[in-house]
Amino acid sequence: MSNSSHAELTAELTSRWPEHRVAPSLDRISALMELLGDPQHAYPVIQVAGTNGKGSTAIMIETLLRSAGLRTGRFASPHLSDVRERISIDGEPISEERFDEVWRDIAPYVEMVDEQRHDGVAMTFFEVITGMAYAAFADAPVDVAVMEVGLGGRWDATSVASPSVSVVAPVGLDHTHILGATLTEIAAEKAGIIKQGSTAVLAGQQPEAAKVLLERAVEVGSPIKVEGPDFGLLERQLAVGGQLLRIDTKGGPVGDVFLPLFGEHMARNAALAVAAVEAFLGSQPLNPEIITEAMAAVEAPARLEQVKSSPSIIIDTAHNAAAARVTIDAVAESYSFEPLIGVVAMMQDKAAEEVLEIFAEQMDQVVITQVSSSPRARSVDDLAAVAETVWSTHQVHRAATMAEALDLAVMLADTASAHSGVLVAGSVIAAGEARDLLKRADS
Repeated sequence: MSNSSHAELTAELTSRWPEHRVAPSLDRISALMELLGDPQHAYPVIQVAGTNGKGSTAIMIETLLRSAGLRTGRFASPHLSDVRERISIDGEPISEERFDEVWRDIAPYVEMVDEQRHDGVAMTFFEVITGMAYAAFADAPVDVAVMEVGLGGRWDATSVASPSVSVVAPVGLDHTHILGATLTEIAAEKAGIIKQGSTAVLAGQQPEAAKVLLERAVEVGSPIKVEGPDFGLLERQLAVGGQLLRIDTKGGPVGDVFLPLFGEHMARNAALAVAAVEAFLGSQPLNPEIITEAMAAVEAPARLEQVKSSPSIIIDTAHNAAAARVTIDAVAESYSFEPLIGVVAMMQDKAAEEVLEIFAEQMDQVVITQVSSSPRARSVDDLAAVAETVWSTHQVHRAATMAEALDLAVMLADTASAHSGVLVAGSVIAAGEARDLLKRADS
């Protein structure tokens, strides 16, 4: 293994038990951390859970902390195109060389845990990459780690840490086959990140979810900051390349905050991120200059990201009904595409009909395709059959690969009108594939 290339090491890692199959237990990751000397306790942790918005909220938290002069680690999942995106230090993905070094350092310990076969399962890919992140952050060393939960909360490998701040973005129905069929059950899983000694910072939630999260915070004695009474978005207006916000913070309202991202959901995530950082700083108000500087610098790839013009191609990671709703609303508000051509690929375990019905509110035609890099990909024929119950048959097109789908969508947009646009959405992997193809074509 010592002579393996980065590509070989990555392949070896990703061939482990896949992250969409959860083996609910913290035994394996805890055993690994103990062998490594518990690096997850070497620095304070801000943990971020939620159904949608946790990735962009984590990015905003990291950007704020860096603007405040702190050295950060950020763990994200899933990745768009390169596994190294999951482990960022000082706002940059870990280098190939350092990634390989960290994996080689912890591999013998992973092997020891594998041999113990906790619950009959070797360490999963997600557990190993989480362990790598905690180890890399301790080595850096970072002042604070922002850990985005992979799935749920209670059994997620990131939960081996004791967070000083537990952030819960909006909770909705997703991964119901794993987390439970009701909002109450799903919220109970996410609530697992709220622990004794942490401050709970909660985005606005549906009543069933709010009740569970608040009960958990009270049970463990966590101070609570809630969107609405304690912080929130006061106003927003569209601006060129994004939006201008006024945010309610610990120090009072802060206005003229430019955020180069689209949609009300992103504006609310920004308010949540500010509240999380203020909680981390011991309820000290953040200097408004730090807020405005950080928000203007936020980069969130594949979150309504425009990667090409003429025709405009927008990429988004929306893969469940709640995400589809905020994406479509933001596209309608921020762009005036006539017509909008969709490129959609989805995974087998997602509620395709619900998502497609929401997409159909704005997409005049849709190109159905599938991603090449996941065994969970829904086949073109299967997804197109669902699409044909939502659109008229002549509005649904098929393409075997993402590259062909993009070519076809651009042709449809070009022949339709000068005001047309293309939106790629339906899964994180689809967004990553499309982004790679379009960026490569540009370079």
